[in-house]
Amino acid sequence: MKKTLGTIAAAALISLSGSVFANEQLEIGQKIYERAFGRGCGTCHDIASNPQLFDLVKSGKLDRATFEKVLKEGKGGMPKAIGTIMDLGPVKKAGYGEDQAVDALYAYLGSK
Repeated sequence: MKKTLGTIAAAALISLSGSVFANEQLEIGQKIYERAFGRGCGTCHDIASNPQLFDLVKSGKLDRATFEKVLKEGKGGMPKAIGTIMDLGPVKKAGYGEDQAVDALYAYLGSK
């Protein structure tokens, strides 16, 4: 099958748009991590005695479904966070729903 310039350009555009979305997703995830509860998630999760989110996500010990459940329901000393996340300016500006916001934060945690 012969590829035309149009099909090559369309494939490049699709690839570029996916890359742009991935970059935006990581950027929003970082903003969530840095701004949730006004101090950022790291205020608690960067302390050695608390769950280390970057390590847990990267190692696969914290799966996406469990992560979402904790954000929505809280756990132990961790308050429900989804409302706070959805109220953040960058999340609102991007037009993200809950699933997209959780995906962005989870992707950011897995990228470091």
